[in-house]
Amino acid sequence: MTRGYGQYCPLALAAEVLCERWTLLVLSRVLDGCTQFNAIHRGVPRISPAMLSKRLRQLEHAGLLKSTPARRGLPRTYAVTAAGKELESIIMDLAAWGQQWARDMCTDDLDPGFLAWSMHMSLDTARMPPGRTVLGFEFTGAPRDCRRFWLVNEDGAVDMCLKDPGYEVNVCVRSDLRRFIEAWRGIRDLRAEIRGGHIEVIAAPTLARRFPEWLKKSSLAGYPRRRPGRELSLLAATTRAGV
Repeated sequence: MTRGYGQYCPLALAAEVLCERWTLLVLSRVLDGCTQFNAIHRGVPRISPAMLSKRLRQLEHAGLLKSTPARRGLPRTYAVTAAGKELESIIMDLAAWGQQWARDMCTDDLDPGFLAWSMHMSLDTARMPPGRTVLGFEFTGAPRDCRRFWLVNEDGAVDMCLKDPGYEVNVCVRSDLRRFIEAWRGIRDLRAEIRGGHIEVIAAPTLARRFPEWLKKSSLAGYPRRRPGRELSLLAATTRAGV
């Protein structure tokens, strides 16, 4: 059972459910549309499977998630309840606050697996060519075992691959991991980084020009940094440059 605060205050009672490590992230992934254990885990790649199972059970017990028992050959599926759905705007507001006021990122925060998951959820496939388009990403400054990943769009269905899918790569993107994440979050300007050669896009000219149109930035990129620090300085420099 979750340790309580010993207060009848509704905020304390809510915090008992929501403020344990990983809980809000797990709930957020289900709100994002991840319905199966493996899909949720891909969206929270640093949680252990045992801890993810525990948090899913706790969220069910709290009445925020419901699950459909696994049938033969099919995995258990999860969905938010009405109570869980009401937290969606609160979680979004908290994320927007974090984009503006949370601490600057450190090296340990630069998780390529989460970047891959985030990007595969937000490609603008309507702007991409029909058929199969394969995007390959190569990062310096990333852990040795996760420096490359691929996104495969097949007529609007996007797969995230941490191992080479074996298809010809149509667009290859090379960058320092921190620099790319800063562009993804809106702290740097993606097109300016490509023009300056800091983010390298290797493709046929038509595809290279269109790549920034396909890659929707983080949904929080529109909230500018407000906390003083390195990232605010980068954003201010980008603004002064007029990009």
